[in-house]
Amino acid sequence: MRKNYYQKLAFMGMMLIVLLAFQNYTSREKENFPEIKFITENSIPLNLMEFDPNNLDAKQWENLGFSEKQVFTILNYKKIIGGKFTSKAQFKKCYAVSPEKFTELESYILLPETGKDHHFEKFDTYEKKEIHISGRFNPDRLSAAEWISIGFSEKQAEAILKYKNYLGGSFVSKEKFKECFIISSDNYSKLEPYLVLPVQTPDDFKNYGKNYTAKSKIHYRNFDPNTLDLDGWKGLGFSEKQANTIVNYRDRNLRGSFKSLEDIKKCFVISPEKFEELSPYIKLNTNTNLIQKQETDFSKVDLNIITFKQLLEFGLDEKSAGSMIGFRKKLRGFVNKQQILDTYNIDKNLVQKLISIAPLDVSNVPKYTLTEAPEEWLKDHPYFKYSADKIIFYRTTYTDDKKILKLLKLKPEYEERMKLYLK
Repeated sequence: MRKNYYQKLAFMGMMLIVLLAFQNYTSREKENFPEIKFITENSIPLNLMEFDPNNLDAKQWENLGFSEKQVFTILNYKKIIGGKFTSKAQFKKCYAVSPEKFTELESYILLPETGKDHHFEKFDTYEKKEIHISGRFNPDRLSAAEWISIGFSEKQAEAILKYKNYLGGSFVSKEKFKECFIISSDNYSKLEPYLVLPVQTPDDFKNYGKNYTAKSKIHYRNFDPNTLDLDGWKGLGFSEKQANTIVNYRDRNLRGSFKSLEDIKKCFVISPEKFEELSPYIKLNTNTNLIQKQETDFSKVDLNIITFKQLLEFGLDEKSAGSMIGFRKKLRGFVNKQQILDTYNIDKNLVQKLISIAPLDVSNVPKYTLTEAPEEWLKDHPYFKYSADKIIFYRTTYTDDKKILKLLKLKPEYEERMKLYLK
């Protein structure tokens, strides 16, 4: 009995402990779980640098964190406003750029805050003027002044001509003319009945004028095909590529001159129809055939004025000669002979031999300070064009070249190349 008594007592003690523990658990205040935060892709920091939004391509926009669809919207918006962002405020209005994204990018954007700036002019796309048309006309033949007389603003006239050049020098068709963003639907409706253009775009048309030449009437005059340069052949209606082919065919294949009309006819870029148009005006100077080819003394030929023909005479092929002349033209002249050796697509051994013989006169090579350099020069020069917009932006505030170079944060070798053309 005593044993049973102790067992019951122990059982009651255990039950009491359990009850006390349960009461203690239920009486505790409710604890809050920590807040869960999810990390999104947008929280990953971008390695941002200063940039001009007018110079970015689709891939570079994507690198800034925009989706493919957003990039398409941004680039389309840029076209609508005239092809260029003129301020941060204008860029901010693009609905593909969220307020959060703009705040993230704002300090890196190389644009003025608001309004017009000396270096960023805006197309006056939406200026309302009355259109006046006196009769049927070919828009390919109109100058900027004539577009203004019709009722377009000066900026609009410039944009229309740029669009024509973009198409290859001709509006091609009413269909293509209508696509010019400067010309509103209302103005197109007024102009359309008077346009001397085909309605539909030709099937073989391609942008940028690479494979399409506008068929506008050319007023021919008598000419000697042996004295025509590149511009002369272009003036006869050939594209730049076709003109280059004709000049090279004459100078290289025919050793400097056409000997007969048949030689001209054999040039594959001159179609039978085009030859028939030209033949009445061709006055071939047969005396050209009697001129003996003179050997050039290359020890007296300045490398900054040496011609394509002279390079071929020295032994360079067309590719090497063209590359050297083209690079020199972009630079506005070589300032040292190493630049010539650095030219792409050249026969380095032959060029090394040439530069060891020929002199280099650098007295006529243009040089500027960063604060005075023309914008066109900066944007076209191989050593400056990738930093041109930054230079133009910084020099609105700073007048010291050393300060601007420091802000550009260039690699030492790039800075040294720039200094070759700086005063």
